[in-house]
Order: sequence, then C-alpha cells, then structure tokens
Amino acid sequence: MTSRFEGRVAIVTGGASGIGAAIAERLANEGARVAVLDRDNPDNRHHWEECDVSDSGRVDRAVEAVANALGRIDIVVNNAGIGAQGDVGTNSDEEWTRAWEVNVAGMARVSRAALPYLRESDGASIINMASIAATAGIQQRALYSATKGAVLALTRAMAADHLHEGIRVNCVSPGTADTPWVGRLLQQAPDPDAERAALEARQPHGRLVSAEEVAQAVVYLADPGNRSTVGVCLPVDGGMDALRLRPR
Repeated sequence: MTSRFEGRVAIVTGGASGIGAAIAERLANEGARVAVLDRDNPDNRHHWEECDVSDSGRVDRAVEAVANALGRIDIVVNNAGIGAQGDVGTNSDEEWTRAWEVNVAGMARVSRAALPYLRESDGASIINMASIAATAGIQQRALYSATKGAVLALTRAMAADHLHEGIRVNCVSPGTADTPWVGRLLQQAPDPDAERAALEARQPHGRLVSAEEVAQAVVYLADPGNRSTVGVCLPVDGGMDALRLRPR
C-alpha cells in the first residue's frame, strides 16, 4: 500500500462496523490516523470517540476531542446512518424524525463541527454516504430514499459553498451492500436465500456490493491528488443506476 494519507487525520462516523469499519481500515492502511465516531468502540487500532450524530453537543465534543488528540482534521467521512423499511404509509412521525436526524442532520452537524479544522488543511475533503436509493426508485424504502436523496442534494450544496475554502465535498452511492444491516434484513425474510438471490439479481453485475469496494471509492474521493473531483456522486452499485440490461 502507498502512504498517500501520511500525516493526515480522518474522521469516520459509524466506523465501528460494516462499510464504516472498512473505510477506517483502508484509510489507516494508507497512512492516515483514523478517528472513529460511533456509539460502539470498534477495536484498539483507531482513536475512538463515543458519539451519537443526532446530538449536537456530543458531536461538537467528539470532534473537538479528535482535534485535540490527533492535532488536526483533514478528512471527514459522514458514514453513520440508519435504515428504514416500508412505503410512505408505513413509518411513524417518530421514525421519520429519527432517520432525518441521523441520516441528514447528523452529517451537517459533524461537518459543521469539523469546518474550522478542515479550513486549516491543505487537502481537506468531506465524503458523505448516499445510496442507490437517492437516484433509483426502490420498493419499500420511502423514508430511507427520502433521506438519501437529501444527502445527495446536501453534498452538492456543500461542495458549492466550501470549494473556495479548499474543502472538496463529494458523496458515494452504494448499491445494496453485503453489510450486517442487510444480513439482518435477510434473516427476517421468510426465505433468506431467495431474498438474497433477488437482491443480487437486481444489480446488473449479479452480486451484492462489498464494503471494501465502497471503501475504495471513499479513498479515491479523499485523496488530495484528485483536486478536480468535487461535487460528484460516485456510484458503487454494479451498474444498477445507469445500466438497463436485457434479461439473459
């Protein structure tokens, strides 16, 4: 591995498991000092700050603690999020509020807290985690899709606002990924094997996206060498959004 992030500090929210853990590992392998903001402590390799991104006070304290402990902040990966199932008539007001507070406002809180430190970096980057649900209509994902569509719009607005400050903002849009959350959904299905096969068939390349593939996309966007990549949504979805293949 090259050390393209040597001397840089990255925050990864929701970095204790799944995609977040893969991102934290990949950034660390390439030289970054990584701080995980999560309610759970992932391991002893990365700096950890307990944080609930739906709480502004806890976010502010966690980000300040990272800056004090590691000396700087160069990269913020807003990965923390929660899922939701059902059509528009399914979820309660409380579920809508909770998903919005975590999936959208949570990204704004972390970014807001990190901005003073990012402005001091010579290679600042924010990467938000969107989803294929932001651009493709997916059944039984009304609430989740609404939050991820907001993430996409937020990313582009942030990119426009902060480009002149030297802070690049982009997002990654994974397809259905092989994560613990998806695994729990599969186990709740009447026929988990059939449900997994249906999810795999929905993606043109015929399988679930791996957490490591998403991490690679994040690392590309975070790389200060890619200074002309700004305001983009990078799909990692096996062609689900862009391709329309004929049935085999």
